[in-house]
Amino acid sequence: MRERKRPPVHPGRILKNHHLLPLSISLTELARILGVSRKAVSKIVNASGAITPDMALRLSRAFNTTPDLWLGLQQEYDLWHAMNNSKEWRQVKAVREAAAASA
Repeated sequence: MRERKRPPVHPGRILKNHHLLPLSISLTELARILGVSRKAVSKIVNASGAITPDMALRLSRAFNTTPDLWLGLQQEYDLWHAMNNSKEWRQVKAVREAAAASA
């Protein structure tokens, strides 16, 4: 996997900039369309909430995209932050290497 220097954009920002703003849809209106609370949509748009599989299905239906698009964006965002905010995972050794060292 190629390491990125800059963090990927949160999917909520993509939702806002590529769908809500161009279509002039408010958070309240999107929440009504999706059948979720305004708070749930607000958390995603403000990058304090994640796209769940259920939300990915709802967004894909609402915007004629795929659930994989939304889940992929979230996964890329989460993985980058995990790789760059925690270095403990780098201390994990491959199973064969760890088994050989303990033998």
